[in-house]
Amino acid sequence: MTSSPVPCASSGSCGRTGSPSKLGPRLIALEMAKIHAIHANGSLPMPTLWHKMHRYFTLVKDEITPSLSADVPKVEVLEQELSWLKEHLSQLESPVVFCHNDLLCKNIIYDSAKGHVRFIDYEYAGYNYQAFDIGNHFNEFAGVNEVDYCRYPAREIQLQWLNYYLEAQKGTAATPREVERLYAQVNKFALASHFFWALWALIQNQYSTISFDFLRYAVIRFNQYFRVKPQVLALEMPK
Repeated sequence: MTSSPVPCASSGSCGRTGSPSKLGPRLIALEMAKIHAIHANGSLPMPTLWHKMHRYFTLVKDEITPSLSADVPKVEVLEQELSWLKEHLSQLESPVVFCHNDLLCKNIIYDSAKGHVRFIDYEYAGYNYQAFDIGNHFNEFAGVNEVDYCRYPAREIQLQWLNYYLEAQKGTAATPREVERLYAQVNKFALASHFFWALWALIQNQYSTISFDFLRYAVIRFNQYFRVKPQVLALEMPK
C-alpha cells in the first residue's frame, strides 16, 4: 500500500490529553528502542496482551454487559474479535520486549537542555509485543481529549520513525524490507491497541470515580477498530 491504512475520522473529548506528534519523532523512537532493549534476565517472557485483554473481556461479559450502550458491540461480537486478534496477530512473529504500553503525550518528558526525552508512568509496563507498543504510540497521535484520527501518522512519517527505531536497535542502517515488515506488524497490532483501550474504558465507565465519559471513549475506539480493520488486513508482510 502507498498510503496510511487508517482513514481520517474525528471524535470528541475523552479523558486523557495530548498528542506525541510534536515531540521529535527521532528522540521518541530512540528512547523506545532503549526501553525495548531491557532484558528479562535470561528468561523467555510471555506477552501480557492476551492475558490482560481476556481478563478485561471476562469482566465486561460477567459484570458490565447489562449496562452497555447500544453503540457498543454485542459481547458475542467482542468475543469473536478477541479470538480473531489473538489468532491473527500471534502469527506475525513480533518480538516480545519490555514495553511501556501507554505512551501518550503526557507520559513523554522532553529535556530541551539535554536534547532527549524520557518516559514516565510505567503503570501498564511489562513484556509485550514490540509492534503493540509502537502501534499503540501511533494511535495516541490522534489525541485523547479531542480525538482526531486524521492525526494518525501517515505512511511516510511512520516509515521514517521506524527507520530511526530500527537503526537505534540494530546499531546499523535498516533495510527497506525490515522497515516494511515492521510497518505491517505495527499497523496490525494497532488494532489490538484500539480493542484493549476500548475494553479498559468500559470497565472504567463502570467503576471509576473520575468524572468523564469513558463510555463514549470506548465507542470511539471500537468504531475506529472496525473502521480500519479491512485496510489493515490488506497489508501484506514482506516475503
